Amino acid sequence: MASHESHTGRLPGLFANPDMASFTEFLGAYSPGSLPAGRTLPASSRAGEELAHGTTIVAVTFPGGVVVAGDRRATAGHVIAQRDIEKVFRADEFSAIAIAGTAGIGIELVRLFQVELEHYEKREGRTLSVEGKANRLATMVRQNLGMAMQGLAVVPLFAGYDEERDEGRIFSYDPAGGRYEERDFHSVGSGSVFARGALKKLYRPDLSAEDAGLVCVQALYDAADDDSATGGPDLTRRIFPVVASVTADGYRRLGEDEVGALAQTVVDGRYDSPGGPTAPLR
Repeated sequence: MASHESHTGRLPGLFANPDMASFTEFLGAYSPGSLPAGRTLPASSRAGEELAHGTTIVAVTFPGGVVVAGDRRATAGHVIAQRDIEKVFRADEFSAIAIAGTAGIGIELVRLFQVELEHYEKREGRTLSVEGKANRLATMVRQNLGMAMQGLAVVPLFAGYDEERDEGRIFSYDPAGGRYEERDFHSVGSGSVFARGALKKLYRPDLSAEDAGLVCVQALYDAADDDSATGGPDLTRRIFPVVASVTADGYRRLGEDEVGALAQTVVDGRYDSPGGPTAPLR
C-alpha cells in the first residue's frame, strides 16, 4: 500500500528530522545501499587487487598553515591503471582531504565527506571545528570496515587550518577508523615509508608555504624512486603532483605552472644529486 506521504506529495518524516545534522547518517537511514558500506561485497576474494589503487600522499605544516600533496599514479596489481588520477581534494573552505587505497571508494568517500561538511554547516549555521571534521571522517572510514576486510580499504589523510590556534593540523587514519593527530608532517600509502624519510630529513619548523610545497614534491620523488606504485613528475606529459595549501585565506590548489616549476626544480637538482638534498648537521 502506498504511504501517506506518496498520497499527499510530502517527503518522508526523515527529511524533516531536526536532530539529524549528519548527512551520512541520514543517507544510511534512508538509502543504505547508496553508501559504499551498504553494498553487496564482490564475490572474488581478489577484487581489491583488480581495482585501481591510489598510492602516496603527504602533508607538511608550516607557520600558519599546511600543505597537502599526492602523486598522480593509480595501479591495479602490477599495471599502471591511470597516470593522472587526483588524490588531493578540497574538503571545505579551511580543510583538505587526500586518499590512498581503493580509488573508486576513496573518491566516493571524499564526495560524501564534502557533502557531510556542507550539510552540517547549513543545518547548524556554523562550521565544525577541525577536530570535529576529523572525527566525522573517522566515523565514515569506520563504516567501510567490512569493505576494508575484503581488500577494499581506503586510508585518508585530513589536514585543516585551525582558526583558534592559527596553525595547520594533520590527521591520519587506519582502516578501522582510528584517528591520530600527526605532528609537523605525515605520509600515507605504498610509498609512505620512503616519503616520510625525506620529510624527516627536510622538514623545518620555519618553512615558508612555497618551501613546504617543495618539500612535499621532494618526498614524492623519493617515494617514486623506491616504490613502483608511486609516480614521479612526468615532464614529457606535464603530469605533476597535486599540491594544495590551507591557510587563514582558505584552501588553494597550486596551479599547474607553480607545481611544474617545483617539479622542474626537483628534477634539475637530481642530476647533480640523485639522492636529493641533505639536511645540514647542526
